[in-house]
Amino acid sequence: MQQSSSVAELVKQLRQEVNRYSPGGKLPSSRALVERFRVSPVTVSRALAQLSAEGLVVTRPGAGAFRARPRTPAAPAGDTSWQEVALSADAATELVPRTVDASGVLATLAAPPAGVVEFSGGYLHPSLQPERAMGAALSRAGRRPGAWSRPPVEGLTELREWFARGIGGAITAAEVLVTAGGQSALTTTLRALAPPGAPVLVESPTYPGMLAIARAAGLRPVPVPVDPDGVKPDLLADAFRATGARVFVCQPLFQNPTGAVLAPERRGAVLRIAREAGAFVVEDDFVRRLVHEDAGPLPRPLAADDPDGVVVHVGSLTKATSPSFRVGVLAARGPVLERLRAIQVVETFFVPRPLQEAALELVGSPAWPRHLRSVSAELRNRRDTMTAELRLRLPELALPHVPYGGYHLWLRLPEGTDESALAATALRAGVAVTSGRPYFSAEPPAAHLRLSFAAVAGTEEITEGVRRLRAARDETLTTGSAAVSSR
Repeated sequence: MQQSSSVAELVKQLRQEVNRYSPGGKLPSSRALVERFRVSPVTVSRALAQLSAEGLVVTRPGAGAFRARPRTPAAPAGDTSWQEVALSADAATELVPRTVDASGVLATLAAPPAGVVEFSGGYLHPSLQPERAMGAALSRAGRRPGAWSRPPVEGLTELREWFARGIGGAITAAEVLVTAGGQSALTTTLRALAPPGAPVLVESPTYPGMLAIARAAGLRPVPVPVDPDGVKPDLLADAFRATGARVFVCQPLFQNPTGAVLAPERRGAVLRIAREAGAFVVEDDFVRRLVHEDAGPLPRPLAADDPDGVVVHVGSLTKATSPSFRVGVLAARGPVLERLRAIQVVETFFVPRPLQEAALELVGSPAWPRHLRSVSAELRNRRDTMTAELRLRLPELALPHVPYGGYHLWLRLPEGTDESALAATALRAGVAVTSGRPYFSAEPPAAHLRLSFAAVAGTEEITEGVRRLRAARDETLTTGSAAVSSR
């Protein structure tokens, strides 16, 4: 983090100086910049690369860096209004319009402004990521014989075997496909299992990214409520009968956003209900490796207890590593595996071999179990801190379930609360939170917020973030009362 801030500061200073040089003029040497600004050669190299990407300088190997010549004025903007007709021309014939609403996904991907506490993030803070281990793994992977050659389209055999062992049961490497992360795996799966216009059963609430995938594919998400024990089997059976759906997407372990774990007595019921309906269960096992230190033994993936090919298993290394370490897994049995494989090949060819080799190096190194233990302890500490601060400062926000895995809490707001107004006020107060509305495929039963404790720097930032949220809550209540009084 310190090096990143040094690069940003150097870039800022060099931007101001570049204008002092005429176009084509040579900037001071890297050595001179190192001595003048008292930074490392790596920092100088990265700063110059940033300025080069911005078009301000041109670097020439062996010669140095020069001020770039003025760019050719941009051509006048064309008229793209015709696209509105082209993109909507088929909407009248589509059973479900294939509109793409990525707002729920972008909320977890967008970096908040400087100084804002990030309770909206969906990934580990850089201080929790195994950056050194990933860098070493990538370096070793790049030197492996054949590391830059074309891999098998299904993925490297050794990596598929590692994923298969993690899933357990009778799953073998032959039933595993390596994917470019979990989102890509879900996209491939829904394309394979449901034609446009078909219903797909989803947990309610559920991950907005999955809802976006379904709607972009022209599918119709049908909600099935969950409680702290996971999806309700009786309502799942009712939904299958009412809709004729052939797909149910669920997160049986540390469900997003509720944190629920599918209860032991419900696991068999879910598989039986889907089997009787002639339907697939898509198991999104996205945060199994983010278990908290105080958790007991975890239940096995549903796929490990499924001999009949009902379950299509999706997993990923991304959540436990870095948003840029996009290596995931699809596992399935029977003819559906070939369809999944064919769609993935058509869409992406294969996952880049260096990334797969790096994944093998990482998970096979002593640093991997150390990293998981460290994250497990830190997530528990952060969860406990956030839970205690919320109960102290915001007791009116209901927390029905405290998870022992994952990276967030799901809060129910008091009746009548405008969650969008609260989220906007919170951002002005310096804390980014996620509104609950994007997690519902239909009308939500109440207003909610999702707060992440993994994307912040530490417990002190959690305490400060909750304090700011309290201030935002008070401001929202005051504004609401004033609006009512003025009527």
